Amino acid sequence: MNHFKEKIVQGVFLFTACLTVISVLLICLFLFVSGLPAIKEIGFWSFISGTVWRPANHLYGILPMIVGSLYVTVGSLLLGVPIGVLTAIFMAYFCPDKLYKPLKATINLMAGIPSVVYGFFGLVVIVPLIRQQVGGFGMGVLAASILLGIMILPTIISVSEASLRAVPPSYYEGGLALGASHERSVFKAVVPAAKRGILSAIILGVGRAIGETMAVIMVAGNQAVLPQNLTSGVRTLTTNIVMEMGYSSGLHRRALIATGVVLFVFILIINISFSVINKED
Repeated sequence: MNHFKEKIVQGVFLFTACLTVISVLLICLFLFVSGLPAIKEIGFWSFISGTVWRPANHLYGILPMIVGSLYVTVGSLLLGVPIGVLTAIFMAYFCPDKLYKPLKATINLMAGIPSVVYGFFGLVVIVPLIRQQVGGFGMGVLAASILLGIMILPTIISVSEASLRAVPPSYYEGGLALGASHERSVFKAVVPAAKRGILSAIILGVGRAIGETMAVIMVAGNQAVLPQNLTSGVRTLTTNIVMEMGYSSGLHRRALIATGVVLFVFILIINISFSVINKED
């Protein structure tokens, strides 16, 4: 009887796993079947390297959106990764017990805050601050980078902390036994041993930053032009799709789906690159 129950449970797990894989494959099939013909009709290089997005004139160049996505993603990582990883190290090895629980609860709360709330915070706090201290209109690359840097913190901190705590205590104890200080044992023995998990946290952060839409729409300025500086308005691939999909039709709609194909390939390349780096290490 127990063997029969185990078989049923195994079958349920197998079914759910296959359902997940099939769902991903169907999404990929829809994207490529709908998007590739549009890229072929527009012209691959005209679509990828074109600098003008003007559907009314049948001009579909998404280079400004590609550059905008890169700028915003890199900016968020420059802010979020150092803060997130150092916070995870602090929580795992330096945080007092009385401070740990409220700090952990705060990070978990940050992970559950809706994107639109982050966007509203960016609109009423970050944008005016940039306008006053840096100049410009306030909405642009810098505002979106700061906001996304804040939004990816819970993911990076949680995964990095779990990776640090998964390192066997013998690594830390061995450092102490060799005469290293507490700080040196953590940074020279434990952190290098947890680098694969920390890299996974960064990959998840990249995925969150690239895929975020609502918050970015509210603070990025949404101008389909190549950004000239940190305060320039910018439009990302995701915001381009969301802003125009509701009223698009014909080639315009297919071009937006093709933008989703580019975004999918973009994320795939980033994940493969991180995986190669991880294997080389």
